[in-house]
Amino acid sequence: MSVQSEAQLENELIEQLKNLGYHQVDLKDETQLLSNLKIQVERANGIASFSANEWAQVLNHLKAGNSFNCAKVLRNRFPVTFDDGSTRHIDFLFADPQKNIYQVTNQIAIDHRASNGHTSRFDVTLLINGLPLVQIELKRAGVELPEAFNQTQRYAKDAYGSGSGLFNYIQIFVISNRDHTHYYSTGTKNFEFTFPWADFDNKHIHKIDAFAANFLNHEHITKMLTEYMVIQTSKEIKVLRPYQIYAVQQIIQRVQHSQKNGYIWHTTGSGKTLTSFKASQLIMRLPEVEKVLFVVDRSDLDTQTVREFNAFKENSVDTTKNTSTLVAQLGQTHDKLIVTTLQKLNIAISSDRYADQIGYLKDKKVVIIFDECHRSQFGDTHRNIKRFFNQAQMFGFTGTPIFEKNSQLIVSHVSHSGGLLHDDLVAACDKENILVAWDGLNLSINQ
Repeated sequence: MSVQSEAQLENELIEQLKNLGYHQVDLKDETQLLSNLKIQVERANGIASFSANEWAQVLNHLKAGNSFNCAKVLRNRFPVTFDDGSTRHIDFLFADPQKNIYQVTNQIAIDHRASNGHTSRFDVTLLINGLPLVQIELKRAGVELPEAFNQTQRYAKDAYGSGSGLFNYIQIFVISNRDHTHYYSTGTKNFEFTFPWADFDNKHIHKIDAFAANFLNHEHITKMLTEYMVIQTSKEIKVLRPYQIYAVQQIIQRVQHSQKNGYIWHTTGSGKTLTSFKASQLIMRLPEVEKVLFVVDRSDLDTQTVREFNAFKENSVDTTKNTSTLVAQLGQTHDKLIVTTLQKLNIAISSDRYADQIGYLKDKKVVIIFDECHRSQFGDTHRNIKRFFNQAQMFGFTGTPIFEKNSQLIVSHVSHSGGLLHDDLVAACDKENILVAWDGLNLSINQ
């Protein structure tokens, strides 16, 4: 029985990608990569042709250095000063797949002999608007996946920054030995932080052909790049795991199509903070939502949740004890995402002195996301929130969901001023309101 070679696997994948709408281009080296890039940036932005001076501006801007800087440049518009004196902003990546140009190439060589005497060839590269954004490293069946991962680590060290450094624009890596396939974000240092893709029912998709059909189609890979990655101020780039994406999608769908509340049942180490941040970030883009409030308990202000939120968005958390700061944020219509404590929120909405500044929110659509909702959905505080925000939708993350069978036990161990709203608590955590539940391996979703 013959064993499929790496070259055969590569060719079969390219044929599948062509059927998915990728146009195959034969790019042998960086010179050809740069020539193709100019053409695709022009096409994507509806520009007839950049002059030498205009293209020099673009190319100089793209020479951003490390992958973190490249990730930011990729997602921001750039103003080009044209020879006639006019200025026009151009884009390098569009959220709408219809606006992007998708290409696939293979075995492109990057010369880094000046540094270590070697030239590297990359298996399969996906180009979007001419930039290499997805790198696929293949091994023949039977070869362990960590070998492919280690190969990309060597490329990142020796090759990607060579020349113009365009391969620092890679955002997502895919590694496969045909029968097992993982993905991960650029900058990932350990194999344990690579993930298989999974479908809506959390069935892992291992084989490269099924993975390509589900993950690399234009619509999905574009969403991965534009919606489901986080560029942290700590100079880390993260990509969401499947269950995190489904959790975010379920919250957004409920915000758009229902007034019902919901909660996400998670376990420690499952990426709750990244999930809640991305949900908050995407919800605040919805025009019908006036504010997104991410609410933590005072006792959590110095814990990992808030530190990580500040890592995702610098200075997003106000750690002062002064409620007037929160009131000022609530009063600013342009400030849509607010991270605050349950205690300060309660003071702000319960005091008449702040009514003139924040009263307009009473009948506006406000989405409130509670960190550890099993601790925050009690007593007068919860009642005050429901009374003040007439159009609020509340979503909670919890590792301890409260059902009838365990509500008495949990309630007896939690103390909040004003007494407990036992019936309301159980209703808020009713099983029908579970949006997503995961235990690290298993995932269940209610629609």
